[in-house]
Amino acid sequence: MASLGQIIFYTMITLIIVFLSLIILILALTFSGSLSVVQSLNRLPVANLGQDHVLSCFLPTDGEQSTFKRVSVTWEKTSLSGVVFRYEDGAESNGDQDSQYSGRAELFTDAVVKGNASLLLRGVRRADEGEYTCGVSYSDGSGEVSIRLRTAAFTAPTFAFSDGALTAEASRWFPKPNVTWLDVDGNVLRGNTDFQEKSAGMFRVVSTLQPVNDSGTYTCRIHNRLVTAHADATVTGSDISGKTRFTYDAASAPLASYDIIAMCIFCICFLL
Repeated sequence: MASLGQIIFYTMITLIIVFLSLIILILALTFSGSLSVVQSLNRLPVANLGQDHVLSCFLPTDGEQSTFKRVSVTWEKTSLSGVVFRYEDGAESNGDQDSQYSGRAELFTDAVVKGNASLLLRGVRRADEGEYTCGVSYSDGSGEVSIRLRTAAFTAPTFAFSDGALTAEASRWFPKPNVTWLDVDGNVLRGNTDFQEKSAGMFRVVSTLQPVNDSGTYTCRIHNRLVTAHADATVTGSDISGKTRFTYDAASAPLASYDIIAMCIFCICFLL
């Protein structure tokens, strides 16, 4: 027969396991957005400074419901007293809009009744970076989704080939990037890179690789903590063609949830 101390001990273990399971479930649902009927295609976007950017927010349709009735949308940003944008009764209602978003924020009003509450932000600035909340209510329910906008500057490089040297030039990058040259097999090559700091902390990137064969493909990878440009240059005699694709860091949000879970597990193990 178990002693009173053993009963207390095993009861505590059971409660701790149940508590940990609930934490993991809540965190999983929170970071997946499953606690809300409102969803986003990208909750950790990177916007290019000076360009327009769309923050995704929508009500998913089930195939039968193609329109929503009495839809209202409110976009807010942490630390602001006014709203970023508000839509009510079929029109914008921005009497309490923060001045820095006046004339820069808008919805696709014709698409709101179809569940599209995405925000178009014009001429992105560094000050736009931060936590946003898209809240949507309609005749059958309501919900919200949080989005953390990050900002950077990035441009695709242009290539030039002369006297056995291949040069890549990108006009604006922020934060300051690194440059890596690769051959067609993915081997790292040694290039020479010059960073020219411009106004507002922007950088012009000029990187040269030599010697280069007059027939072959090379990759110039320009990357910082937020954005990577994968630029491929194909040299054919005196001609050169290039193409660039961008990828964006998306590890921060999932890692945050895992870090919290790991911390909970550590604390529980410490108590044991």
